[in-house]
Amino acid sequence: MARLFGTDGVRGLANRELTAPLVMDLSVAAARVLGEQGAFKGHRPLAVVGRDPRASGEFLEAAVVAGLASSGVDVLRLGVLPTPAVAHLTHELDADLGVMLSASHNPAPDNGIKFFDRSGHKLPDELEDTVEARLGEPWDPPIGSAVGRVREAHGAVEQYVAHLLSTVPVSLDGLRVVVDCANGASSDVAPEALRRAGAEVYTIGTAPDGLNINLGCGSTHLEALQQAVLDYGADAGIANDGDADRCLAVTASGEIVDGDQIMAILALDLQQSGELTADTVVATVMSNLGFKLAMRDAGITVVETAVGDRYVLEAMKEGGFGFGGEQSGHVIMLDHATTGDGVLTGLHLLAAMVRSGSPLDDLTKVMTRLPQVLINVEGVDKNRAETSPELAMAVSVAEADLGDTGRVLIRPSGTEPIVRVMVEAASEEQAQSVAEQLADVVRNALG
Repeated sequence: MARLFGTDGVRGLANRELTAPLVMDLSVAAARVLGEQGAFKGHRPLAVVGRDPRASGEFLEAAVVAGLASSGVDVLRLGVLPTPAVAHLTHELDADLGVMLSASHNPAPDNGIKFFDRSGHKLPDELEDTVEARLGEPWDPPIGSAVGRVREAHGAVEQYVAHLLSTVPVSLDGLRVVVDCANGASSDVAPEALRRAGAEVYTIGTAPDGLNINLGCGSTHLEALQQAVLDYGADAGIANDGDADRCLAVTASGEIVDGDQIMAILALDLQQSGELTADTVVATVMSNLGFKLAMRDAGITVVETAVGDRYVLEAMKEGGFGFGGEQSGHVIMLDHATTGDGVLTGLHLLAAMVRSGSPLDDLTKVMTRLPQVLINVEGVDKNRAETSPELAMAVSVAEADLGDTGRVLIRPSGTEPIVRVMVEAASEEQAQSVAEQLADVVRNALG
């Protein structure tokens, strides 16, 4: 049986795969496991619960609250807030557990649930496995005064915005910025934080109705932001995804700035200010080879991990490093956050523009992206991707052909039923050709 938890919690089609009973059972199991491991020892346990604005989040939130309260856990409902805000407030409010309902960049019909420990970090794989193993197990629920109580949080948005602003090293006064909040969880927070940091702010994707999250907007659909930046004559555009743990950007000329470029800009800014721990950045195997070459030229070490911000964070904690992220725009600044934070990243990217005195178009020139082609292959058995001899042989041949001017990465998605084929090469044509050949092999070998 496949593991229920993926690289970013449990996700699925809401009310089909991710149902209210499942979410309630997960909440009960999480509360019981943490309680038995001593997380609640000596005090009445408290959990905070947040969500993005998906329509399904309303009934799933009710299921989470029911599961936790029936397990004897008091619940503080945060309402609609970004994932990193829930992580931050879990620690800030001295809660024992944080719960976030979101499917991040996925379309509105999907949803997901993830848990944070009292420090604001995602639960480790081993603990998630224990929670999963306890699902549906008979238990003796508390009664009377031992049941959890539920109340609404007040001032959560203000508390989170104040935290964000406390991290920004300079005023953004004079910058004209367009922010696209994907009709998601940052629709209130991001414009407020940017304005209070000093920027002149224009907004798109800030009218969530429960169904339009990530729909033609946000970090997965940058066309609207590109046009808005040009229309407003803005200095930059900032895009979040549905739960605002990602940030991508657009330059004044309308060029897209991906996560690798953002990491390169911020790494150099941190290095110059003496804040880049051990002159090291943690990135995943998906980061463009151009990023790694730029870091090498700047004397910055790149530590590589598997794909997934949780694995970036694990390597950062193990090595004592403070900065890392993913090409997708998950950027972790461990001095200020315990997870990727799209609003925080946007603020610091704009601050780097101010500190350098350079426009974003110029800052992106710190690295040259090698042509990279990514093909998502659907309808195959992703669990066999790493064991197929036919696929391994095809990859070996492709790598020999590319030599030192490119690379190949084949990986099953941790959150979706697809296999990703990524190829970098000296030219776009070569990358496209090799990627299509390997995608055909994936379909034939794993179909």
